[in-house]
Amino acid sequence: MISPRSAPSPTSSAPASAPAASPPQPSAHERLYRSLRGRIMLGELPPGKALTLRGIAAEARVSMTPAREAVRRLVAEGALTLSASGRVATPALSVERLEELAALRALIEPELASRALPRAHLALIDRLAAINAAIGDAAQNHDAVGYIRSNLEFHRTLYLRAQAPAMLAMLETIWLQLGPTMRAVYQKMRRNEAPRHHRMILAALRAGDEPALRLAIRTDVTQGLRHLLPVPGEGR
Repeated sequence: MISPRSAPSPTSSAPASAPAASPPQPSAHERLYRSLRGRIMLGELPPGKALTLRGIAAEARVSMTPAREAVRRLVAEGALTLSASGRVATPALSVERLEELAALRALIEPELASRALPRAHLALIDRLAAINAAIGDAAQNHDAVGYIRSNLEFHRTLYLRAQAPAMLAMLETIWLQLGPTMRAVYQKMRRNEAPRHHRMILAALRAGDEPALRLAIRTDVTQGLRHLLPVPGEGR
């Protein structure tokens, strides 16, 4: 007979639980891809800027293989262009391409906003108002990258409520292609405040007014790019 003192305790006989596995770290090429993608989307690189694999690899302190893979993915997304001679550059958009991308934004973004409207609770609207205030601060400080970052955050925060990931992914690819050009738009417009149509967007959200929301979104996303389009008859 085994005495209670010598009997093994329930905890001593249980197998030790394995330590929680740490999440896998992104690969070198994934980190470089995300970094370059963010810089392009925020307009940190001007339109038509030439890049080299060697320069990208040296700046990121990685080998040529991660640099090559990151560039390949960005070219596939339209964030970078690759010429027949192998020259890599940020996109310098033609008037026709600008008009096409503006038209796509005018189609996709009002739809995302409309789908988000039923889930636009007061806390979300307050969050959007706070982001809009940050846009105004960036404009007053002439912080182009901060302005673009906060502007994208304003739109993305609203569109995430649409619960339409495929549509949002398509839109982010458009934003990515427009990133370098949007920096030029900001510099040409010389804003000192947040876009006035953002106030219309917030008002439409508070009122639950879908037609007004669609109109405000469509006007907001297209008016900026018009500053880069030539005036009809100009230069003729």
